Amino acid sequence: MADKLLLRFGEVGLKGKNRSYFINALIANVRRALAPVLGDVRITSPYGRIFVDLPDNCDLEDVRGAMQRVFGLVSCSPVQAVALDMDSIRAAALAELKSGEPATTFKVDSRRALKTFPLNSQEINQELGGFLLQNCPGVKVDIHNPQRTVSVEVRREGAFVFSRIWPGPGGMPVGVTGKGVLLLSGGIDSPVAGWLAMKRGIALEALYFDTPPFTSPRALAKVEKLARQLSRYGPVNLHVVNFTAVQQALMETTPEDLTITVMRRFMYRVAEALAKRKSCLALITGESVAQVASQTLESIQVINDVVRLPVLRPVVTMDKVEIVELARRIETYETSVEPYQDCCALFVSKHPKTRPTLKQAEAAESGLDVDDLVQTALKQINTKTYKDYAEEEVVT
Repeated sequence: MADKLLLRFGEVGLKGKNRSYFINALIANVRRALAPVLGDVRITSPYGRIFVDLPDNCDLEDVRGAMQRVFGLVSCSPVQAVALDMDSIRAAALAELKSGEPATTFKVDSRRALKTFPLNSQEINQELGGFLLQNCPGVKVDIHNPQRTVSVEVRREGAFVFSRIWPGPGGMPVGVTGKGVLLLSGGIDSPVAGWLAMKRGIALEALYFDTPPFTSPRALAKVEKLARQLSRYGPVNLHVVNFTAVQQALMETTPEDLTITVMRRFMYRVAEALAKRKSCLALITGESVAQVASQTLESIQVINDVVRLPVLRPVVTMDKVEIVELARRIETYETSVEPYQDCCALFVSKHPKTRPTLKQAEAAESGLDVDDLVQTALKQINTKTYKDYAEEEVVT
């Protein structure tokens, strides 16, 4: 029945002179998300809306799933596009009311963007309401709690009739706000942080610290799976750094209770160096205040001291229950709880300092060639690209 998909965007439409840049980015992301489902499709963008031409007999549930992963969309609807006359609108409205699960109550909700149309919104509502009551025996109007709402948008391009509104993820189109390096572990928090960063339009360069033979290939495989899952919302480059030399140096020289603090400082240094290579403007972590020893305010301050780029912590004020709930919703939780630990989990001390000082951290690093260790790690990077919503993997 539907021949077009009507897409609605929220704050993207409030960008003033830059509005077209954001909308074009959103359209590009929509096109990429729909490619595996519909192939190449025609997309138009009259003011305030985006329309996608739907092929005959397409699977609307697949279309719905794809659109629910495109940040920047507030909602979308499969619509009937009909001529600008009331006979065509009546027929489409009747088909909408009779579609799907039977409804015993309804209302009509019209919007007239084309002011030259002979009926205003209220008159369209009354006209269609009376028509539907006459042609659907047993059905009543309920304007407060209807089982079905038949909506009509009258625009210059035609009349659009629909009764389904699918919520979108909101946010900003991925890529419009720049790129960030996500410190991606195999845990629950960092994938959620990455997803939230993408929701604000940040494209991800994910970074994982691999420490073979201390960590298993399965731990790396878990992180690759998480990157692939995040790529359903936008492309993700996963950079795997060999961190073993740094880890061994820390184990030999660093006081045990400062190991996690110093390790995180090295991770930040490597991440910032990678960010500069990839023209990223920020680091992104899954840190949540007071969750573990390296996430007290004192620890965060000492760790943060080694970098100049802003560090974004999207889950910083969320408790574990909230983070787990979101991880389940974005379908990364089951992967994150697979029992293969990363180096942060393996090498954390039994009694780590929860209130380290900068002086203590710098003293612990005094016997290390910091720059050489960072450069050693950066020389051993393998990158894979998980592309554009389709979970396609490209080794680079």
